[in-house]
Amino acid sequence: MDEELTIRTEKTPNPQSLKYNVGRLLIPGGSANFPTPESAEARSPLARRLFRAKGVVGVFIGSDFFTITRQEGLSWNEINEALVPVLEDFFKSGDPVLQGKAPAAAPMLGDVSADPALLAKIEELIDSKVRPAVAQDGGDIVFRGFENGTVFLEMHGACSSCPSSTATLKAGVETMLRQHVPEVREVQAV
Repeated sequence: MDEELTIRTEKTPNPQSLKYNVGRLLIPGGSANFPTPESAEARSPLARRLFRAKGVVGVFIGSDFFTITRQEGLSWNEINEALVPVLEDFFKSGDPVLQGKAPAAAPMLGDVSADPALLAKIEELIDSKVRPAVAQDGGDIVFRGFENGTVFLEMHGACSSCPSSTATLKAGVETMLRQHVPEVREVQAV
């Protein structure tokens, strides 16, 4: 590794998740969620190694950060001590963050024959207004569908198990979508 690696940690609204700002591009223009060690096995050398650290039960990788979800009862100090050699070895190895084909996108939920312009508007609002804010908290939010006024969203990373995620969806995302898209009546997590 030619350059020194500096990683800053940042608290998230989820006390069981911590965001690690790497300061270098990990995944250009995307993210990858690994809720179990098995989900990382064939897809991410970085996530696979992070799961080897004691207490890591979830890994989410964003464009220039990753988020660790810890096992309840372990301190962040214990986990971070175990992560230091794992991260040093990974970044020295030159291994890719992701490998192989991306898993197939989850099928859209709801009315797949809904107005394409309406679906595009909802997705654009989520991508431009919601996803950047959610990424700051160490997670991601993905549009999964729309039916009968209900928008279906999937939470990843720190947001997937956050105690305040329901409030974020209802008070933040639902309110914003309803203001911009009259057809939206509610938002549900899937």
